[in-house]
Amino acid sequence: MYKKLEYKEAGKFEETRFEKIHNVVFDNSNIASIAVAQEIANLIRTKQADYKKCVLGLATGSSPIKVYEELVRMHEEEGLSFKNVVTFNLDEYYPMTKENTQSYWYFMHEHLFNHVDILPENINVPSGEVKADEVHQFCIDYELKIKEAGGLDFQLLGIGRTGHIGFNEPGSHYNSGTRNITLDHITRIDAATAFLGIDHVPRVAITMGIGTIRKAKRIVLLAWGVNKASVVQETIEGETTADVPATYLQRHENVTFVLDEGASNDLTRVKTPWLVKNCIWTDDLMAKAVVWLSIKLEKSVLKLTDKDYNYHGMSSLLVEQGSAYQMNINMFNRVQHTITGWPGGKPNADDSNRPERNTPAKKRVIIFSPHPDDDVISMGGTFDRLVEQGHEVHVAYQTSGNIAVSDEEALKFAEVSLELNGGASNAAKIIKDLGKKKDYDVDSDGVRGLKGLIRRKESVAATRYVGIPDEQVHFLDLPFYETGTVKKDKLSDKDVQIMCDIIAEIKPHQIYGAGDLADPHGTHKVCLDALFMALAELKKESYMDDCWVWLYRGAWHEWDIHDIEMAVPMSPDQVLKKKQAIFFHQSQKDGVMFQGDDSREFWMRAEERNKETARKYHSLGMADYAAFEAFKRHHY
Repeated sequence: MYKKLEYKEAGKFEETRFEKIHNVVFDNSNIASIAVAQEIANLIRTKQADYKKCVLGLATGSSPIKVYEELVRMHEEEGLSFKNVVTFNLDEYYPMTKENTQSYWYFMHEHLFNHVDILPENINVPSGEVKADEVHQFCIDYELKIKEAGGLDFQLLGIGRTGHIGFNEPGSHYNSGTRNITLDHITRIDAATAFLGIDHVPRVAITMGIGTIRKAKRIVLLAWGVNKASVVQETIEGETTADVPATYLQRHENVTFVLDEGASNDLTRVKTPWLVKNCIWTDDLMAKAVVWLSIKLEKSVLKLTDKDYNYHGMSSLLVEQGSAYQMNINMFNRVQHTITGWPGGKPNADDSNRPERNTPAKKRVIIFSPHPDDDVISMGGTFDRLVEQGHEVHVAYQTSGNIAVSDEEALKFAEVSLELNGGASNAAKIIKDLGKKKDYDVDSDGVRGLKGLIRRKESVAATRYVGIPDEQVHFLDLPFYETGTVKKDKLSDKDVQIMCDIIAEIKPHQIYGAGDLADPHGTHKVCLDALFMALAELKKESYMDDCWVWLYRGAWHEWDIHDIEMAVPMSPDQVLKKKQAIFFHQSQKDGVMFQGDDSREFWMRAEERNKETARKYHSLGMADYAAFEAFKRHHY
């Protein structure tokens, strides 16, 4: 049996009575992925030294990509050989051709097999091209082939929001083998981004079974991001159940869940550590605990009693603070001081208890928006407030967002252009390109240009409505995004330089950036990385000494109350105005392509999220506002 990875230097592991699966938490997924790749490489080398084959079970999806990148790097730079490696992939869509860019056969070759010296005959991926009446026998043969190879030495897994591993959806049996299976609707929603809409996502797949997976000698499961936090907590701390197939891993003797901080958020030892152990009560942890207790008991902060703290694992906090009375007052003041109607700072006012400085009275502001609607969706009310209060507000759209425009929407605009211009050749060519386009084809340059133009003009209409001069609206078109496909390029020096140039040109006192890493198609994270890299590059410049960075979140999640450092209230009129600004993005309003796990339109999600934040503030004992937009300051 292979030893569980300890990750003594980078990872964090604390065994608690709540947890039934060994797990390690890393600061970020990159560090975690490199550690996992190192374990795989060590296993390959150990097997090589004993002149044995190394049998790997491999996963697809976004989670293992960095693991594969690191394995490729070790092959190219450190001489790691894959000649003794035999691989078996977990699953494949059905039906699906190998050449289809959405196939897992294609994925594995693109990310790993084409870049290492693995023997082609040692690569095994379930076939999506087997005839329907031959699938059953194919699955039996796949099981036999794994057995003949000596079984899986190591199985790499991801986890779906349904709790599936491989494509073993809820209801899968503990002893299930390789088979075809109907995909859960949530699984198909999560795959919709790659397929350019859920209508194109297959309904069936071939997958290794739970029984197949649990026979592996070693299992490592990867989970990244806050959108996986709930199912990770349920899997690690919940009861074993077919409703969450990943919980079957509780019965495996050698399994480790490798998590980033986001995916670990709902674990008891992370979310409410005072229920697990004695805590060192920092100000931030104290705020987290008091807010949690207030919400749990449905009591305002000022009404919490000594008994409330003692009965909910916070007796040590009470001893340290002396009494609930003064602690409640301190926490109430902390939360109340985050509220401001002056996001750019209130001129000629005492700013000692305000989130922002009062000087300079008129600030230069850059709002970085990953897509051409994130600015108004995520902070439309604050945007409006900054303009009303006389600040010089610039909006910088980091990507064109062209891939989120449907072919039908593009065709509509092309046909209008054709009519207006009496058969203009550009419009005619775009219509022709769209007419002959097949599923998964990359858009032609003309189609891509039109889709980007649609998003650009919608953005200008929205910013004009808010009151921004056109010359203060910037379209950066970062190169990493401009591939014409869902798959993006890696962030490059050119991307970062574009970010540096716009910051250096404006010399802002405030920067707003998207901190919503739950974005289902990852663009927010890349755009945030580009911002952070630019800030690191410019940090030495004198004008950056006066620049504060505030992070907002998008349509999927909001900051936890204890994390919020600036909360900007909105009146009912401002809520309505924000909604109208979002409506200018008509190509994204109805039947949006990348909906995520919420069927509501973006304006509905944003409005409900803002209202819910206000409700939480009110439940803590704050004034009863219509809605709030929330921000967390980033210190660079």
